[in-house]
Amino acid sequence: MSTFHSSILPLTITQLALNQIALIKNTKNIPEGYGLRIGVRGSGCSGTSFVLGFDQKKEGDNEYSVEGISVYIEKKQVLYVAGIELDYEDSEEVTGFIFNTNVAS
Repeated sequence: MSTFHSSILPLTITQLALNQIALIKNTKNIPEGYGLRIGVRGSGCSGTSFVLGFDQKKEGDNEYSVEGISVYIEKKQVLYVAGIELDYEDSEEVTGFIFNTNVAS
């Protein structure tokens, strides 16, 4: 069982995204013991697709804690999400979570 402190989370989660994640968790009756799963799916013509949802911790997951929210990332996918920024936008054009891959260091 690997548990890591939030300071070494391989990606950045903006405060706006954290607020929205907490809101969803509290209003959508997400069961206790579930955390936020972040990962990738495939890599086709349109590139890598990021996955975001609530799930239980599974064997082979790294677990992080960010402001009381458990975040699960499969060990083999940590490299793919490293350096990414998870943000939330609510505008006329876009409403939802956004994975920013071109984040300035």
